[in-house]
Amino acid sequence: MTENKNASVAYQITIIGILFFIFGFITWANGTLIPYLKIACELNEAQQYYVATAFFAAYFIMAIPSSMILSKTGFKNGMSVGLMVMAIGALIFIPAAQTRTYNIFLLGLFIIGTGLALLQTAANPFVTILGPIESAAQRISIMGICNKIAGICAIYVLGSIALKDADILKAKLLTIDATQKAIELDALAARVIQPYTILAITLALLAIAIYFVKMPEIKEEQEPENENQKVGLTTAEKTSIFQFPHLLLGALAIFFYVGVEVISYDTFANFGEHLGFPLDTAKNFPTYTGYALLAGYIFNIIAIPKFISQQKTMLSLTILSIVLVVLSVITTGKVAIVCFMLLGFSNAVMWPAIWPLAIDGLGKFTKMGSALLIMGIVGGAILPPLYGKISEIIGNKQTAYLMMLPCYLYILYYAIVGHNVGREKETK
Repeated sequence: MTENKNASVAYQITIIGILFFIFGFITWANGTLIPYLKIACELNEAQQYYVATAFFAAYFIMAIPSSMILSKTGFKNGMSVGLMVMAIGALIFIPAAQTRTYNIFLLGLFIIGTGLALLQTAANPFVTILGPIESAAQRISIMGICNKIAGICAIYVLGSIALKDADILKAKLLTIDATQKAIELDALAARVIQPYTILAITLALLAIAIYFVKMPEIKEEQEPENENQKVGLTTAEKTSIFQFPHLLLGALAIFFYVGVEVISYDTFANFGEHLGFPLDTAKNFPTYTGYALLAGYIFNIIAIPKFISQQKTMLSLTILSIVLVVLSVITTGKVAIVCFMLLGFSNAVMWPAIWPLAIDGLGKFTKMGSALLIMGIVGGAILPPLYGKISEIIGNKQTAYLMMLPCYLYILYYAIVGHNVGREKETK
């Protein structure tokens, strides 16, 4: 019986691992799309980060509907629906590229984000409940490795296609007339048609495969028992997720975390250019963040909870993040690049630690609580354009990174106090 159960869990983890690989590939592709679309669609500093806005806004808008869809379809079929929606979004890149229309690109990104919202709403609680809550950060870190390996692949693959000889093209565009410039930009825009067509076909095939594959559904009673039951309170006494302050504060922590992590890789290529590196070199800088994230996830797997709790790890690494942001602002050249890269390592624990701390003790509210946390991903839609606007106003991309400090300070508050708010009274 135990062997069968372990095999079943391993099977489910493998399926979720494949999905996290997809999450990473598509999400990190945005790091290449931002400088690419800035050139192809002739965008300013703030406009280029609308890529993140369109993509991550879908999480906020679609998280609650996703929870409702999952209640009708179940986790497995819901994943198939999400993959099909993403395939449609990828196909929209074809007319967007053919007409070189930024708004159509943004529509495609929003639809892809919609599909991802459905997948994430299903996949994250799935990983959380497949074992003890104390080791949830460890399991989520394994998923993070799948995610970040895919992200690194996305930057190299899409970067080599979309931004090939980008510096030469940028110099050429300054010397040619409007007609020739339009021809060059149309050719540049067309570069993404083939990769996104292949992506759409792959997503559709995966959707079909998951629909037909045998995968046990997670039923409500399999969700973790409400921690309140240990002190005489039952889930039945709760009538709303808004009665769990630690969840609400956790959603805000997710908001700030996702925002700063997206900034850490989506702006890295532009940061490299600002420091004097050519775009052909700087376009690969986001992979450095990916490698650092991988190192962080491996650290999480080894250390949590055997040597240090996920809460204490988050506290320590949040302090490190604050130090790294300051160093990234006050240093130059390779030192600044290394400091900014290391934000990947310190960020690696944030999602794996915040998620189980926020969702712990929700009982029958787990699905809705998960949807609320997914809504927090909208931080990736709001904070990168805010960074772009601040850098535009002050005229310095490097100094603008100071806007990340309040975000990390809030995460520090959640690690120390916030995750226990509303729960302390219940344990008296």
